[in-house]
Amino acid sequence: MKRKLQNIAYLLMAAALITSCGEKKQTAEFPDWAWADFQRPEGINPIISPDTTTFFYCPMRQDSIAWEASDTFNPAATVYDGKVVVLYRAEDNSATGIGSRTSRLGYASSDDGLHFKRMSVPVFYPADDSQKELENPGGCEDPRVAVTEDGLYVMHYTQWNRKQARLAVATSRDLQTWEKHGPAFAKAYNGRFIDEFSKSASIVTQLIDGKQVIAKIDGKYWMYWGEKFVNVATSTDLVNWEPMLDENGEFLKVITPRTGKFDSALTECGPPAVLTDKGILLLYNGKNKSGTEGDTLYTANSYCAGQALFDVKDPTKLIDRLDKPFYIPESDFEKSGQYPAGTVFIEGLVFHNQKWFLYYGCADSRVAVAVYDPRKK
Repeated sequence: MKRKLQNIAYLLMAAALITSCGEKKQTAEFPDWAWADFQRPEGINPIISPDTTTFFYCPMRQDSIAWEASDTFNPAATVYDGKVVVLYRAEDNSATGIGSRTSRLGYASSDDGLHFKRMSVPVFYPADDSQKELENPGGCEDPRVAVTEDGLYVMHYTQWNRKQARLAVATSRDLQTWEKHGPAFAKAYNGRFIDEFSKSASIVTQLIDGKQVIAKIDGKYWMYWGEKFVNVATSTDLVNWEPMLDENGEFLKVITPRTGKFDSALTECGPPAVLTDKGILLLYNGKNKSGTEGDTLYTANSYCAGQALFDVKDPTKLIDRLDKPFYIPESDFEKSGQYPAGTVFIEGLVFHNQKWFLYYGCADSRVAVAVYDPRKK
C-alpha cells in the first residue's frame, strides 16, 4: 500500500510538472512585450446586440428610424466620470449588404466594464451640418476615441457617403455633445489627400497616475492609421493631422500585409496605441487571404487580432511583430452574422480597475469584451 501511494504521488507530481511545462510553452509563444492573455469573461458576451425597439428621428430622412435594429458592432471605448463608455456602430435596416445601410454611433456605459446600460438614441450621426455631404447616406463608422489629460475626448471615425471613405475628427467634453472637425488630412500638403481613401486611426496614449491619456512624443501627437497598410501621422492640435511620406512622396508604410500570415490581406489599425516600457504597442486587425497566400491555420477572409511594437524614440521604426494572432474568432456569434467568415474586430481599449478591457466587433453584428490583467503576467 505504501509503495502504491508513493507511485500515485509520483504520477501526480509528474502530471503537475508536465502541465507547468505546457503552460510555460504556451506563454512562450509570444514575446514578453506582447499583451497576449486577453480572456473572454464567462457568461458576459455579447455585451451589445441589435435592438428593434429603439427609435430615433433622423434629420436627414425626416422620419423615425429603428437606428440599431440590424447590427451593432465595431466599438470605441474610454472612461468618463469613472465609468467605461462604449461608442458602438449601429446600423438600421434600411438595406441589405455591408456598407449599404446608414451607420450611427450609440452610447453605452458601465461601472464594471462588463454590464452596460444603453441610451435609446444615438449620440453621433449624419445631420444637416457641415459634414453632411461626406457622411450621408452611409453614415459615421468605426470610431476610436481617446482623451487628453484635461478631459478633451478626441474621436477618429470613418465618414462614408457611399462614394468615398474618409478618416475624420470630432471632439467632445462629455461624449454626447460633439463638434465635427471634418477630414483629418484636409489641410495636409495643401489638401492633397482630402479625397484619398482613409480610415482606422490609433492615437498613441500612455498611463499617467492610472489614467489612459493621449501622449506627446517630441512635442507632437502621434497616431497610426490605415487599412490596407499602416501609416503614421502627427499633429500639434489633435484636429489637423499630417501623414508621413516616403522618399517618393507617397504614404509611408510601416506595416503591410504578409503572404502566408493571418494578416495577408489587410493590416487595419485597432484601438489607441499604448506607450509601454518596451515601446509603443499597437494592436491591429489582420484579415486572412484565402488559399496558399493566407495562413491555412485560420479561416479564409477572417479577421484576427495582431500586435506590433514600435520604437518610442522613432515611432515609425518597427521593432517586432507577432507572427500569430493573439485573439481569434471562437464563439458562435463571432463567426455568424453579417460577416460569417469570422471577425474579432478590435477598436476599443481602456484601463479600468487595474485591468485592460478590449472591446471588439463580432462578425459585424455584435459587440464583445475581453479582459487582460497585467498583474498576472
